[in-house]
Amino acid sequence: MPTVLGLEGSANKVGAGVVRDGAVLSNRRATYVTPPGHGFAPGPTGRHHRAAVLGLVRDALREAGVEPRELDGVAFTKGPGMGAPLSVVAAVARTLAQLWGCPLLAVNHCVGHIEMGRLLGGAPDPLVLYASGGNTQVIAYARRRYRILGETLDVALGNCIDRLARLLQIPNAPSPGYNVEQMAKRGRRLIPLPYVVKGLDVSFSGLLSHLQAVTPKLLQSGEATPEDLCFSLQETAFAALAEVTERALALTRARHLLLVGGVACNHRLQEMMRAMCRARGAELCPVDDRYCIDNGAMIAQAGWEMLRAGQVTELSQSGITQRYRTDEVEVTWRD
Repeated sequence: MPTVLGLEGSANKVGAGVVRDGAVLSNRRATYVTPPGHGFAPGPTGRHHRAAVLGLVRDALREAGVEPRELDGVAFTKGPGMGAPLSVVAAVARTLAQLWGCPLLAVNHCVGHIEMGRLLGGAPDPLVLYASGGNTQVIAYARRRYRILGETLDVALGNCIDRLARLLQIPNAPSPGYNVEQMAKRGRRLIPLPYVVKGLDVSFSGLLSHLQAVTPKLLQSGEATPEDLCFSLQETAFAALAEVTERALALTRARHLLLVGGVACNHRLQEMMRAMCRARGAELCPVDDRYCIDNGAMIAQAGWEMLRAGQVTELSQSGITQRYRTDEVEVTWRD
């Protein structure tokens, strides 16, 4: 029964989790939170992770009831993500792997989301909509790769939502995306916003720059409330994602849609995707919120799959990379 420790730290969340043969034994996480109106920079985020990660590892192992000698591998996020946070987690993973005599497993962050979704969603070969702060992709598996059928041409959806939260001075705790979602529920007016779909690709930069230009005037004149702006952003951006995802379902003839990434926690996005899937005779497979948000257990699960296939990482090949596309990974553990 292989047991893998996974470490995640590609953005403002750092996590440690333990997985054994498809069972999540523990999943501990800490989040770097900045004041309203501020984003998170690589340096301070890396320092936060450096202070938190060893305590999270200790707590994850204790909660799982696992001793270091019982581990069969240490997995970590190789990329994509922010350089300083990734470097902290990679250094810890390398040290622990050598200290405990375990194989090292360098995991693509996006693949981690997909493998955790496949584990929990009950769909072995779904179409995947991956929406997060750093990535927005429509993905299907073919010939040992997760193929990107469509993606954002510029700004990721989660980044777009976070930027609106920053513009409106919405608090960052527990997360800006969650707070925007709650405010959107109280929105009553749909503001026309740029809507850009190109085949299976989307673009959110025009939507974001338009919001940045008109928001002060709309709020000052009383033409719109912050809640209206949150509502309008969600409806417009989610509709674009529903359109391209529906096209991908038609192209692949997939019977299941797996929704992963931090934005996948959004209940309005789930509602719109569920309605689209129902119209196409497909089934939506959302993932538990605990595993949509960046976490160590998803890295452990992807690492477990890699270990099972003998795909381990040599120390000399364990450097991090901020740009690491989903389709660069050879998926040796799937037929």
